[in-house]
Amino acid sequence: MTPGRLRRLAYAASLATALAIAVLTLMPAPSLPNAPGGDKLHHFLAFAALVFPVVAVRPRAGLWMVPGAILFGGAIELIQPHVGRHGEWADVLANATGALIGAALAWAVHGAWRGLLRRG
Repeated sequence: MTPGRLRRLAYAASLATALAIAVLTLMPAPSLPNAPGGDKLHHFLAFAALVFPVVAVRPRAGLWMVPGAILFGGAIELIQPHVGRHGEWADVLANATGALIGAALAWAVHGAWRGLLRRG
């Protein structure tokens, strides 16, 4: 796979994740599917998954992906009361923590890939 194709795939994965996050966090709560784990865990994992693909292939993208993801999560929490949901500061914290940890894992994966490529 070429580097350009990998980058496009990473951006597509992050965009699809952002759309899924928007739909699931802005739809009425009674229509949400039951999923194992707690609400904060879901927020954490969603925002880690949001930033991971792009930062893994373009580490410098973390400089705008992480703040962008945090702003996106904050905007969702501000919108939720207008669609029959409840915005929570704890969700903003879970989103931000997920984005930060997702980026940190992506940087580590990128570093490992580069190390393997240099040896091979």
